[in-house]
Amino acid sequence: MVESELKYLIALTLIPHVGSISARKLIAYTGSAEAVFREKNHTLQKIPGIGNFMARQKDSPGLLSLAEKELLFIRKNNIQVVTIYCTEYPERLRQCADGPLILYFRGENCFNRKYIISIVGTRRASDYGKDQCTRIIQGLAEEGLDVLIVSGLAYGIDYQAHLAALNCGLKTVAVLAHGLHTIYPFEHNRMALKIIDNGALITDFISINNPERNNFIKRNRIIAGLADATLVVESGISGGALITADIAGSYNRDVFAVPGRAGDNMSAGCNHLIKHNKAGMIESATDLQYFLGWDKEKGSGFTRPIQGRLFNDLTGDEKLVLNSFENEDKLSVDIISLKTNMPVSRVSALLLNMEFNGVLKVLPGNYYRLV
Repeated sequence: MVESELKYLIALTLIPHVGSISARKLIAYTGSAEAVFREKNHTLQKIPGIGNFMARQKDSPGLLSLAEKELLFIRKNNIQVVTIYCTEYPERLRQCADGPLILYFRGENCFNRKYIISIVGTRRASDYGKDQCTRIIQGLAEEGLDVLIVSGLAYGIDYQAHLAALNCGLKTVAVLAHGLHTIYPFEHNRMALKIIDNGALITDFISINNPERNNFIKRNRIIAGLADATLVVESGISGGALITADIAGSYNRDVFAVPGRAGDNMSAGCNHLIKHNKAGMIESATDLQYFLGWDKEKGSGFTRPIQGRLFNDLTGDEKLVLNSFENEDKLSVDIISLKTNMPVSRVSALLLNMEFNGVLKVLPGNYYRLV
């Protein structure tokens, strides 16, 4: 991506009260992140879900200046960047309506492996929890599955998941709740360096964002969205692991939990998920392979699962957009507008809705392709 385009995209992510969904709407209607900042507020506020207050937020002072500083940080520290409009963006995360516009990472872009599992749990892990975590990851490695292990670099189960993956020769990704200017907790700095050599550190926070409480809740959507499924190894009745499990469920991803002894506080969360049919019970790597279908095939790459929407469920205008792709591999918004004889603003809204419903895929350069 051209650096000037990236600057405006970064600035867009910094607009107060504008999240990923709203930002994508703004880009879809205006054509680019730069156009959002150049568009008049009274035009932006007409976009469904934006309104006057949100439209005025783009005029918050210092956004572009802060974005330029972040670009300097990225260049100086060899940070890699992937946006939702890049083919290198994690496909599983792209399926999530609130997937981040930008991801910053150090290490290897290994986010589209065929097999990816997120493993989360309590920071106060018991020996039982650590042993179960290690045993399951070892079992996956012994089956010859090149599984990517995703977690959050926190104390307890997160650390154990990363450690077991590295010891078993598997790639692992740590999703951070802060920018890449620091590591939290500091004691895991050495582990972070090992992960960079055997996977990646990834975040959607810029370098001024420190590890604050709300950031951990926000980053959990990336942990859930990167993977085929989320496995809760050990957890109390509340906490970040259960939040991640809920998010994974909202993404229609599989959720699994390792059972524990009745009455054990550190297993109460896992037992609760299983008892209320919010998670499948996992006792071994074999269970995980069976439920995910990984025991039927082995290999590399990634085939995007489609939550199908029948084409005959499309609206009349959406069918016009669909028909414009006949004999075409990809189309820009402007060409679709010409082919359908609809204004760009209307076409952009239709494309966004069709993208969310799995009919279309957005490509770099604001092109679209049928799934």
